[in-house]
Amino acid sequence: MESSTLNAPHADAPLVLRRFDDLPGPRGVPFLGNALQLDAPRLHQQLEQWRLEFGPLYKLQIGKRRLLAVADHQLIAGILRDRPAGFKRTSRLEEIWLEMKLPLGVFGANGEVWQRQRRMVMAGFDPAHVKSYFPALQAVAGRLVGRWDRAALAGQDIDLQADLMRYTVDTIAGLAFGAEVNTLGSGGHVIQQHLDKIFPALFRRILAPAATWRFFRTSADRRLERSIAEVNAAVAGFVQQARARMQTDPALPAHPRNLLEAMIAAADLPESGIDDDQVAGNVLTMLLAGEDTTANTLAWMIHLLWLNPEALSRAIGEVRRVVRDSASPTFDELAQLDYVEACAHETMRLKPVAPVIPLQAVHDVTIGDVRVPAGVIIQNIMRSDSVSDSHLPRATAFEPERWLAGTDGPGALAHAAKRISMPFGAGPRICPGRYLALLEMKMAMAVLLGNFEIEDVATPDGGEAREQLAFTMQPVGLRMRLRRR
Repeated sequence: MESSTLNAPHADAPLVLRRFDDLPGPRGVPFLGNALQLDAPRLHQQLEQWRLEFGPLYKLQIGKRRLLAVADHQLIAGILRDRPAGFKRTSRLEEIWLEMKLPLGVFGANGEVWQRQRRMVMAGFDPAHVKSYFPALQAVAGRLVGRWDRAALAGQDIDLQADLMRYTVDTIAGLAFGAEVNTLGSGGHVIQQHLDKIFPALFRRILAPAATWRFFRTSADRRLERSIAEVNAAVAGFVQQARARMQTDPALPAHPRNLLEAMIAAADLPESGIDDDQVAGNVLTMLLAGEDTTANTLAWMIHLLWLNPEALSRAIGEVRRVVRDSASPTFDELAQLDYVEACAHETMRLKPVAPVIPLQAVHDVTIGDVRVPAGVIIQNIMRSDSVSDSHLPRATAFEPERWLAGTDGPGALAHAAKRISMPFGAGPRICPGRYLALLEMKMAMAVLLGNFEIEDVATPDGGEAREQLAFTMQPVGLRMRLRRR
């Protein structure tokens, strides 16, 4: 059987290999293993805490599934780069995803199917394409300003995460699919209320030691099925509308106006191996991943800036100096917001929305000093080294300056932070939407800081926002109060 070795670059002495079964780890119970100990909303914090007790490599078990926790950034970087040959998305993810009747996109696909879809998706996420779709992002940002303007005039608190999810859903629908989905202007949640159910349910089922929903369907299971049907219908509608536009306008395949048209054009090339089901899977992937990850990062960023007034003042100063028309920042102006972008990177270092990346060993492999059998699930704990003073000075502090090179910040620290913090992953499966995500973040911060004074960002108990993992990691209960400039 094929095998490979991943060692930390600093390992100088010959390794004495350990067997997976001999690793330390939290004690479980017969048959269930550690399943009863896992608190899903706090799983990432539990894994980080166990790393302090058992070291950077330790074992877990959920039912029959064996898991290796890895909390060394150098080993994690090697694992992420050894895809798809050495590691893949877990079979459990694909099994549950398909069982939920969700079309499979590039996020969950493996092997040759992933390689074909990756080429198609990357064609749509090319920075030149994204720049050409920029007016759609400006339009959505204008609706966000209008929504927050009404809240400011009424003296109402803003449910920060919910509004930012509306912003990201509208952005993806308009910029990526050429569809008008105006959740920002609606009193209801529309498609968002259905999307919000999918990731948490997927996360719970992946972690479950037994598939109870297959035998006893609860009212929550039935609501989930209805939401998935609504989302699948919306996704099919986006694809049908795009195909209709492309049949009507023969110039669109060569000059697509949005990401979906670009994906369809790539799929229609000879021998692409892509059909409309796979296109639909990637539309769904963009909706789910584009909503949760960007919205949660923005909510965390606003919270951290509020807790760090000097950083907030510097970000406000940069936006108001660079952006001439606060209602409609331009593409070139957003490119100049270096400090705001540094705030985004520092937020993703401290509050990664994917604090754990589960993968599965394709074949026998040696990770560090541990022999890992094929099929073992690797829980890559992304934040441990990022917040360790042994790797970065003042590692738990919010210091966006560490991301700036030149006179504004030590270049060596910027390099170290980039090497240790991997919020978009690494290697061949690095997030294809990272460029768009940063653009969305800078746009939202530009219209917020350019048009409003922040009067308060608070949680129900007045403390720092609590972290909650529901496939992605989100803040709980953040409210924001604004005043118009």
